[in-house]
Amino acid sequence: MTLHVEECMGTVFTIDIRDAGAWAEAIGEAVAWLHHVDAVFSTWKDGSDISRIRRDELAVEDADPDVAPVLALCAAVELETAGWFTAFAGGELDPTGLVKGWAIERASRLLRAHGSGNHTVNGGGDIQLAGEAAAGRPWTVGISDPLDPSRLVTTVTGRDFAVATSGVAERGAHIVNPHTGAPAEDLAAVTVVGRSLTRVDAYATAAFAMGPDALRWIEAVPGHGAFVVFPDGTAACTSRFLRPAGPPRLV
Repeated sequence: MTLHVEECMGTVFTIDIRDAGAWAEAIGEAVAWLHHVDAVFSTWKDGSDISRIRRDELAVEDADPDVAPVLALCAAVELETAGWFTAFAGGELDPTGLVKGWAIERASRLLRAHGSGNHTVNGGGDIQLAGEAAAGRPWTVGISDPLDPSRLVTTVTGRDFAVATSGVAERGAHIVNPHTGAPAEDLAAVTVVGRSLTRVDAYATAAFAMGPDALRWIEAVPGHGAFVVFPDGTAACTSRFLRPAGPPRLV
């Protein structure tokens, strides 16, 4: 097992490789990629491409080559979610609700390209998982209770999947309802699972903004599942949420 911890994007990233071998070069490439994404897409760094675009100092077509495709992907997800996900929440360009998941998924692909078939890349609880935790043993991810982060409300188990949670535990009511401009406060947390963290991360943001309609919406999205915690502590999940007692149900 090889474990690497890296601070980036205002959070902590963990790369956990379960394959035998030396992985310093692969990890170095993945870490460099994550810092590159932060330098390009951060809304907190004055010199980032996104900050310069927001100030009308840089055109999208003149920015880093990844900017235009990411903004196009944000637009596609906005259509998929009927506007519940948007890169313009609050009126300013901010693709970060999709970028972290996209960056983590790409980092996982870099590790695969170096030969690792069994690993996780975890950025602040948003995780792309590849292969298995050990031979014949799937990965198990604990989901924290947003009302009491010292305990778990459930676990999610499987192989080759992604998991992301949006909620109030870490940053309070920071997700905006894009249709009203008001903070989204109808849920305490939403965890979404699927194959691709790019979509899973963005869908978790959209689902949290939706409130009580989130479960019905995710139920209709092929290959995805969700677990919702309400402000009163009650919880519910969709039929495709991965259960520890059974195999992955993402189809």
